[in-house]
Amino acid sequence: MSAALDEVQQRLRRFASDVKETSPLYSYLAAHAAEDDEVGRLLTVAADPDPELLLAAVQRVLQAEPFHELTNYYPTLGGSYGPDGGLWPMFRTFALERADRIRSLVVTRVPRSNEVGRAALFYPAVAFAARQAGGGPVGLLEVGSGAALLLGIDLYSYRYQSEQAGQVAAGPGRAALGLHCALKLAPGQKGPTIPKRLQVAARVGLDHDPVDLDDEDEYAWLEACVRPDQPDRLRQLGAAATVRSKKAPILVKGDPVTDLAGAADRIPAELPIVVLTSDALRPYSAERVTAFRTALAELAAARATFWVSLEAYSVGLVPDHPELDTGQAVLACTRWIDGEELTTALAQTSWHGERMHWLN
Repeated sequence: MSAALDEVQQRLRRFASDVKETSPLYSYLAAHAAEDDEVGRLLTVAADPDPELLLAAVQRVLQAEPFHELTNYYPTLGGSYGPDGGLWPMFRTFALERADRIRSLVVTRVPRSNEVGRAALFYPAVAFAARQAGGGPVGLLEVGSGAALLLGIDLYSYRYQSEQAGQVAAGPGRAALGLHCALKLAPGQKGPTIPKRLQVAARVGLDHDPVDLDDEDEYAWLEACVRPDQPDRLRQLGAAATVRSKKAPILVKGDPVTDLAGAADRIPAELPIVVLTSDALRPYSAERVTAFRTALAELAAARATFWVSLEAYSVGLVPDHPELDTGQAVLACTRWIDGEELTTALAQTSWHGERMHWLN
């Protein structure tokens, strides 16, 4: 079903406001697209008219024309210009002249974040779960894995910077990818236990449509989904893809609810399972979230299972903490004791992994 133009324009305006601080380029383009009916109609053919889908489609088409003047505004494509009076007319002309190609992408693609920077948030949380499981090696099962870059969490290096403790390093010393995270602590708080190493003995990704990084077109779409004024994220994507190619996980095509147990069976029975979700549940209905939690509980009844989640507060995992309803992500760890679901809120974080406020 096609979306109505007014719905598309409302979503573009909301997106422009939401990313004003983090992506000035996309904020500028989305705000202008919201007031331009012809450009807005390019997104009405989408099943889910996500503004990032339109902007990624334009960037994907632009990748194939590296000498076009519009690339001057895209740092991920080598540009250095900031938004100015010439940007919107050029963007508009480019998009409308290539409308058929852009509509084709809008109809057939979905946005792919695959934000590997979130590994810096997951590292201390998975360590927390591993300690709860007895401190030995674990098997990781990422639900909604996409390209499954978070499954290389033990292969990246990390630097955590806090006012109280200074810098804490973790992970392999010569890792291909290094991530940095600012760590906020309350006065006198010790903060998370961040081990030098995580022991990961199995990696499985479950997704409706797993990403094949060996497919050049699939990889180019991943690159197009990186906001162009965030070139560091593009470099991180490239480094993580290189790491994944050397230690590939098992990728399972399937449903997060009905195929969860089958995916878990790919992890040796002696290993505790740590299930990861990264902003995977926000699009779900309340009934769908409940079904997923039920599937996890059934898995936990059969073998040691922990769930490390990075989700919006609205998903409802920690409803007793309204102070966390700030628009930031909530990092939590869930386990099951005698069938009862117990969730610990660990931190409030940025969505891309730059900052983490560890909770008492």
